[in-house]
Amino acid sequence: MPDLPQEPAKPAARSPREIADRYVRALSDLDPLLSTYLGIRPGEDRLPDLSPAGQQATDDLATATLADLTAVERTGPYATDDDRRCARLLRERLGAALAISAQGEHLAAVSNLFGPPQRVRDIFLAMPAASEQDWAAIARRMSRVREALAGHRESLAAGLHRGLIAGPMVSRTVVGQLSEWEAAGGGRGWFADFADSATVPAALRADLDRAAADAIGAITDLRRWLEAEYLPRSAGAQDGVGADRYGAGARRWTGANLDPREAFDWGWSQYRELRAEMDAEAQRVLPGSTALAAMAHLDAHGEAIEGVEEIRLWLQNLMDQVIADLNGTHFDLADPIRTVQARIAPPGSAAAPHYTAPSQDFSRPGRTWLPTMGRTRFPLWNLVSTWYHEGVPGHHLQLAQWRYLSGRLSMYQTSVGGVSACSEGWALYAERLMDELGYLSLPGARLGYLDAQMMRAIRVVIDIGMHLRLRVPADSPVGAGEVWTPELARQFFGLHSGRPGDFLDSEVVRYLSAPGQAISYKLGERAWLAGRAAARAAHAARGEELDLKAWHMAALSLGSLGLDDLTDELSAL
Repeated sequence: MPDLPQEPAKPAARSPREIADRYVRALSDLDPLLSTYLGIRPGEDRLPDLSPAGQQATDDLATATLADLTAVERTGPYATDDDRRCARLLRERLGAALAISAQGEHLAAVSNLFGPPQRVRDIFLAMPAASEQDWAAIARRMSRVREALAGHRESLAAGLHRGLIAGPMVSRTVVGQLSEWEAAGGGRGWFADFADSATVPAALRADLDRAAADAIGAITDLRRWLEAEYLPRSAGAQDGVGADRYGAGARRWTGANLDPREAFDWGWSQYRELRAEMDAEAQRVLPGSTALAAMAHLDAHGEAIEGVEEIRLWLQNLMDQVIADLNGTHFDLADPIRTVQARIAPPGSAAAPHYTAPSQDFSRPGRTWLPTMGRTRFPLWNLVSTWYHEGVPGHHLQLAQWRYLSGRLSMYQTSVGGVSACSEGWALYAERLMDELGYLSLPGARLGYLDAQMMRAIRVVIDIGMHLRLRVPADSPVGAGEVWTPELARQFFGLHSGRPGDFLDSEVVRYLSAPGQAISYKLGERAWLAGRAAARAAHAARGEELDLKAWHMAALSLGSLGLDDLTDELSAL
């Protein structure tokens, strides 16, 4: 990576916000993908150093930032509650990141969703692609894919040397995923397919073609190395990570030191409650059937959309209508927040729908992404609640509101410092809110919502169960008393989910590759609901009724919070 220009010495920071924002800008130097996602450096064309040296530079920055924070905190009390929350978040998040790095997790970063190759590929979807300057930046960045992936391979090789190796199921899946990227675009590769756009200026065509060919060549080289060197070693590794690594991973995704056994038992209780609720809802869909049969019936006979572009337009209309309905009634939405785009995810993506936040200046809007998995027919019963989660009032309202408040909150609180349990918990709360408001009126949509809730409860159980190798509860319909394995988790999942098999396969691999991420949804929702209940009780004690719209907007204006703080902060609103 080229040396960055030396900046003049900066005066000492005077507040947690100054420290946090300086950290974001310095981190953007080390990780240019962040610059693009935030939209703070137009024309950014670099890629991060994915080698061990790159991780060391990130760790050094975190350590220096914590020292600066300590120095500021010694000067006196926080000026505002926003400063207090910012300081606490920054200290907790950097400490969690350093703990993850100390364990060497970057040396075994193999994932079908969160891995470095996925980050490198997906950044091109976030880059502007309208002008000649835009495409020139894309071509330059594509030409650097090989160097970035070489750094990633160096990290994985160091992991092999230390015995830090991703499990066989995850490793095989990623090899297959890279093969899909190679096969895209009629065999020319994903990068060529991406660059095959009518907006590419003729003068840049040759440069883009060369860069795309080299980028997919780098993917091929990585895939071959994984097959030849990594997979044989991976075959002897465990798919689960064990208690110590899981504890650090869970803190990374939740912002709390959790009791995994309590969370596992609570997740199992949620599974049992939801199983009964789904059985009851199934009777409204197909009397006399089981929940699984009712969902199969909806797949075959329920309302569906034919065509990939047609489903994109349907999802766009759904979000546009919800924004129109909720604005002024349950939320107060600023103009930039009222725009969100429905997109189709590129081939070779993980199976789960997802959301990407707008840039800091909203020049790139928030976007939801639907992986088609090769399908052209889309039943609607299980998409409605999902788009309330990914789009409105879920991820989009929260993350876009954070961007909108960048004049008050630190950039760190609204972007880099995000805690999965806070954002995924809100999105799951948003699904529940739409059920409470009566928006699940499409036939089968409420069963789809419960199926999504069941998936999140099962995530808690099998994520903790697989990684900590716990035993399956005695009242399980399969594997009672056995130790959780990926195969048993997949079998259990299949008995309780109406989602396609390839989706469930992808989900289990995802949990194995990101210990603790899967539990953040349901545990985050638990914290949001507890905070709302406590706020209602506090208002009732004062003889008041909680204004839910005001509470929602205040809650969405706090910035990111870990589970150590979330319920207490929400309770005080």
